[in-house]
Amino acid sequence: MIGGQLHRGWTGGAGEVGFMPVPGTPLVRRVTRSDSGGFQELAGGRAVSRLARELGIAVPAGATYTDEAIALIGEASRAAGGPYRELLRSFATGIATGLASVVAILDPELIVLSGGVLVAGGEPLRALVQAELAELAAPRPRLVVGSVQEQPVLRGALESALATTRDEVFDTTSR
Repeated sequence: MIGGQLHRGWTGGAGEVGFMPVPGTPLVRRVTRSDSGGFQELAGGRAVSRLARELGIAVPAGATYTDEAIALIGEASRAAGGPYRELLRSFATGIATGLASVVAILDPELIVLSGGVLVAGGEPLRALVQAELAELAAPRPRLVVGSVQEQPVLRGALESALATTRDEVFDTTSR
């Protein structure tokens, strides 16, 4: 949102930060063909599974990357210490690294951490990301965990369409 309006960008892809190149990841070319790229490699579902394996944590077999990541981050958010807690810290650092670029450019007042993996991390993950981001970026946006858990992108699209329709149908200004 910019100035209270949904910003879609020139091609409609504004906000697709998963493709944003970030330090610590390989430079991925043709990101739309590979369906991966910078920030996704650092803080996406596949990154959680990779980090878990590096820390000696067993990764659930037979699940999608997203389901694996949700289970692992959920467990890590409840852990008091050990490799699961290190997984949560490492994941938080990856998230904050990408968000620091967004914050430097947009200076947002609020960042909503949403999606299954981030919601699974809950308040423990949010607090770690907030602390990391405070060290990586000059602005200090408020971070909250999103409450829409079922199809957040679809829900946002529907809300946007409804708002546009209401404005068109109930517009009382003279033209």
